Amino acid sequence: MRARLFLFCIVSCFSVQFACSQSVSPVRIGIAGLSHDHIHGLLNRHKERTDIQIVGIAEANKALVEKYAKIYGFDKSIVYDDLGIMLEKTKPEGVVAFNSIYEHLHTVEVCAPRGVHVMVEKPLAVSSEHARRMAQLARDNRIHLLTNYETTWYPTHYKAYQMAVARPEIGAINKVVVHDGHKGPVEIGCSPEFLAWLTDPVLNGGGAVVDFGCYGANLTTWLMQNEPPSAVTAVLQQIKPEVYPKVDDQATIILTYPHAQAIIQGSWNWPVDRKDIEIYGQAGYVKALNANDLEYRLKREVPKEAIRVTELPAAAGEPFNYFSNVIRGTMDVKSTDLSSLENNLIVVQILDAARQSAKEKRTIFLDK
Repeated sequence: MRARLFLFCIVSCFSVQFACSQSVSPVRIGIAGLSHDHIHGLLNRHKERTDIQIVGIAEANKALVEKYAKIYGFDKSIVYDDLGIMLEKTKPEGVVAFNSIYEHLHTVEVCAPRGVHVMVEKPLAVSSEHARRMAQLARDNRIHLLTNYETTWYPTHYKAYQMAVARPEIGAINKVVVHDGHKGPVEIGCSPEFLAWLTDPVLNGGGAVVDFGCYGANLTTWLMQNEPPSAVTAVLQQIKPEVYPKVDDQATIILTYPHAQAIIQGSWNWPVDRKDIEIYGQAGYVKALNANDLEYRLKREVPKEAIRVTELPAAAGEPFNYFSNVIRGTMDVKSTDLSSLENNLIVVQILDAARQSAKEKRTIFLDK
């Protein structure tokens, strides 16, 4: 079981690439929390990296620290119970948050006044109230506040964006359909520490609607260039209440725009793992089937084509190198970027409206 869990965590997280200049010292990075299973993507081979250096970890769970120190070989002397003490003792330039979504606000409250940049795992926050507070702290203290998604590093998404938005080759977008999820976090063997908050309606903000609905909200907002939807309609279900008694495990969110609609399907009930997106325009369509396989049809009169996409357009091919480049000032963050604060404030607004819609069984109209 342990071997299967370890393999899942490594495979499900982004592959690590090491692109940086040897003439520049590594960016000093702190870690807030170890309970998010995506932490394996950072700790795996961290000693070989030259772009970042992990200088401090804030984690109060001694058993969890012991477990990961044995697996990854970090020095336990850099671990502190308290985030503020860790910052004072180790002086990181940036902090990556691998704690619960609810704790993202506290992470920014501690880091921002000290001028420490923050990158959280998706989504940005559990609510718009938290997100607005975090944004204000980031802006007041002039720090970068980024949100990381696995799908930000899918080469097919940038190719699809180029074909659907930048040129566009498929005509004006009128429908987007996004599917994300797997059999369920319990079923695939997520760690007990991760499950403790991932399946909690307060600490995670919801179940599949948050865990996987955020991907579609992020990508659709990117395609719409930060135009918020005018309305949100959602249905949330508990297909497996005996496994997930406190949160939804199936979510469908419909976003309405003046010129288009998006259907976001997040689930802990798919028979297979999936993260795919379909973009339909007036003339054709493009589908990112996964990180590397793309299908498209530019006109009705021409047959569909399938290609393999392996290269990202950005110099940084993975999240932590990206974060280090942003901190160094060698890479700009545009307001419409997938990781941007502006995009992710809209994402949280969409998730808020989706939960409200499902609870009240009505469409929620958003204020512009």
